[in-house]
Amino acid sequence: MKKFPLLLCLVYMITTSFYPASSENFSHPTVSVKEIKLSPKKNFSPQNPAEEIYKELQFTDEKLNFEVFEKAFLGFQNLKKSRKLVPSAKLLSICDFSLSSNRKRLWVIDLDEKKVLFNTLVAHGKGTGEEFATNFSNTEDSHQSSLGFYITEQAYNGDNGYSMRLFGMDKGYNDAALERCIVMHGANYVSEDFIRSEKRLGRSWGCPAVSREMAQPIIDTIKNQTCLFIYYPDQNYLASSEWLKNAEKTDPILGSPKQNMATN
Repeated sequence: MKKFPLLLCLVYMITTSFYPASSENFSHPTVSVKEIKLSPKKNFSPQNPAEEIYKELQFTDEKLNFEVFEKAFLGFQNLKKSRKLVPSAKLLSICDFSLSSNRKRLWVIDLDEKKVLFNTLVAHGKGTGEEFATNFSNTEDSHQSSLGFYITEQAYNGDNGYSMRLFGMDKGYNDAALERCIVMHGANYVSEDFIRSEKRLGRSWGCPAVSREMAQPIIDTIKNQTCLFIYYPDQNYLASSEWLKNAEKTDPILGSPKQNMATN
């Protein structure tokens, strides 16, 4: 008979060993999930090179909007990948035509040195707007500015003095620049004196005109195959420009970047 209670105890111990733990003690899986929770994705992706460069830039007059710089930098990189620019290209010029023409809205940036080389006034076309740019065109005699990416060409002396030809890279938006004689040049109406007199900057016939005194130093710096981006928040343009696509264009057969060089 003494063995019977012993047997009952043994059975009790075996059966109760399979009971679930209490809710308090069963919280370990939840704690584990919290511990292995990933940080936001941006902390695990490579550093944004546009952001790294932008942080180093010293803006003394007007500060360039980061979103504009980021778009310009993306296009610059895509132009290099497509071999429209030489691999060693490092200069990026940006006109932000969303700003008042009374502000210094042209920046020339050395991306390697992370340095702003120039920040100055720049005119838009008389058909584009008064103080503010609103309308853009790729059409002859529209006297309007054209949006998009350009590759700078050679300098020359013309009717407007020291000037620089521009090759438009966005089909339907600025690829008629050479035919329209859209160039960078100096102009007397691009000055602080003109702004004080007329309450706005003077206007060109579609060219990104700068002041007479700044024309030669800027042109000599950015001529011969550097990148110029004329920005305006036109959603049709921003959505359609091939240079603002994040995915790299590849050859469907070779799987490598297309090598269709721009011709002068």
